[in-house]
Amino acid sequence: MVIDSHCHLHDPAFASLKDTLRLSLTHDVWGAIAVGCDVETNARTLAAAAAAPKSVWACLGFHPDWRGLTDEDLERVEAQIAAHHSRIVGIGEIGLPWYSLEGVSDAAAVMARGRARLGRLLDLAARWNLPVALHAPHGAAANALEALKRHRVEQAVFHWHKASAEVTQAIVDAGYFVSVTPEVVYRDRDRELVTAVPLDALLVESDGPWKYRGEFEAMSSGPWLACRVAEEVAKLKRLPVEDVMFQISANTCRLFDLIWI
Repeated sequence: MVIDSHCHLHDPAFASLKDTLRLSLTHDVWGAIAVGCDVETNARTLAAAAAAPKSVWACLGFHPDWRGLTDEDLERVEAQIAAHHSRIVGIGEIGLPWYSLEGVSDAAAVMARGRARLGRLLDLAARWNLPVALHAPHGAAANALEALKRHRVEQAVFHWHKASAEVTQAIVDAGYFVSVTPEVVYRDRDRELVTAVPLDALLVESDGPWKYRGEFEAMSSGPWLACRVAEEVAKLKRLPVEDVMFQISANTCRLFDLIWI
């Protein structure tokens, strides 16, 4: 059994939470870390965790690449986190803008605003001693790592991690986790990452309902895919799949302070 460390259960694709969790269990996925992106999705994430407290754990977030979110929206999310910090297991999805920088004339200003917003959220994580689920792909990863250290956040996962080998090594050396998605089944970049990163620093995720290629082309995306990711990690590590699933579940429980069951 394994845990999906990053899934958007607030999405309409998961309208029936009961069916989602039932299907996940048939694929040896016994729970999911549910992440939010703004006030509305955070509220739906909290509702999902309340409806299934033994298999859904909530994080409240503010997505850095969602265009149109304002500082007023951030203030509302900060208020949510303050109000519900005892009910959540982390802050996420948060991070730095990357994809939204494409095609904008003021990319430097957008990144500067993103850094300031991330700093405010990391201060909340440090205040409430909560781990963070980071969106910091490619060139944003090094800056996010520096921000974690500056704000003294001790627990974090770089979700759907994509960065250079040097930055990845620095992340692992700092004691943080990196997470891989179903892309590890068919993308060399992700396979090389898994080969290089110690198993005790790895998590697996679906990032559902994000759609994938390869063998997943005709499949819906959800927590159930986390099992397939773990199977591929086991192949790359040349270890028994049961041992890999156990270690990855232990990693997830350690990061999000979940009770091992």
